Amino acid sequence: MVRIGIIISSTRPGRFADHPAKWIEEVASGRGDMDVEILDLRDYPMPFFDEASSPAYEPSKNEVALRWQRRLAECDGFVVVTAEYNHGPTGAVKNAFDYAFNEWAKKPVGFVAYGGVGGARAVEQLRLVSIELQMVPIRNAVHIQWTVYSAVTKEGKSLGSFEFLQSGAKEMLDQLLWWAQLLKRARGG
Repeated sequence: MVRIGIIISSTRPGRFADHPAKWIEEVASGRGDMDVEILDLRDYPMPFFDEASSPAYEPSKNEVALRWQRRLAECDGFVVVTAEYNHGPTGAVKNAFDYAFNEWAKKPVGFVAYGGVGGARAVEQLRLVSIELQMVPIRNAVHIQWTVYSAVTKEGKSLGSFEFLQSGAKEMLDQLLWWAQLLKRARGG
């Protein structure tokens, strides 16, 4: 069975990210074909990238970054739950991407996004970063629009009550699983 890390990219107090992270964790766990674990960037308070060199060339010195890298190394793929801030991903998630290199390589990544236009611009930028890190970004993503955000935060609706999100999650997770299994075998796992 493949192990998938669900990364929560927002560290803001009162963040919306907990809703989609818990929802996608339940959806993924309910499938029975992957182990999932939430990786909350609040638990990895790394300073903005301040190493002498990229971890591609030189081991990190920061203890939190080393703990982050060890956790990533245990995963066979990732789902990044990302907010969109000012047409891009959060600074915290970009920093988390920069603090690792080999641990990301040859692993798939999918996205659950929210914000302006369903977080599409944040996902677009993270896909470019993922490719540079030798990851395989999944084509399908789950995009949570503002109307859904309002229904969840103001009306107490569940993300699982929206059929288009459920079918989008299934498609994204199906692709993620296929790539995770293939790449795990190719890495010798």
